[in-house]
Amino acid sequence: MTTRVVVLLSGSGTLCQALFDAIDAGEVEAQVVAVVSDRADAQGLERARARGLPAVAVPLAKGADRAEWDERLRDEVAAHAPDLVASAGFMKLLGPAFLARFAGLTINTHPALLPSFPGMHGPRDALRAGVKVSGATVFLVDDGVDTGRILLQGAVEVLPDDTEESLHERIKVVERRLLVQAVADWNKETP
Repeated sequence: MTTRVVVLLSGSGTLCQALFDAIDAGEVEAQVVAVVSDRADAQGLERARARGLPAVAVPLAKGADRAEWDERLRDEVAAHAPDLVASAGFMKLLGPAFLARFAGLTINTHPALLPSFPGMHGPRDALRAGVKVSGATVFLVDDGVDTGRILLQGAVEVLPDDTEESLHERIKVVERRLLVQAVADWNKETP
């Protein structure tokens, strides 16, 4: 069975592109059925449009009702009938309405080895802590901040001269591989 995937993203869409590439190469039995962003100017939406896919922005305006936004996001994703929602660089927390509908069906990537360094600044926090190994995690989204059940992890050595940017770039390579693997594994052993 081909897994129907909706990808959530906020930026350039390189994680989504890795998934597109793996599907095109026949490495993953999946179909991205839509890409949804919280930012209308996200480059990842253009990547989706170039493939002829629905590419929709559901922005959260400053000061707007977050619960109402969460419901709009839920409804937009539900309209595409996904088997799996892949949060791939989506920089907003998913709220109760979304999670009630897609509980157990939403995965996320994180640029650290959870449970260490949750939140927005995994690579920075890893460097500040002086760890020798960091990495990437794919996990099942729950109502906490990066607290869901860990599905996959990959280690990245922290080099003595690493900056936040250089470490993050090496972690992104592992994140892409893990996201592709998580989608490939979805039908084999749905969490």
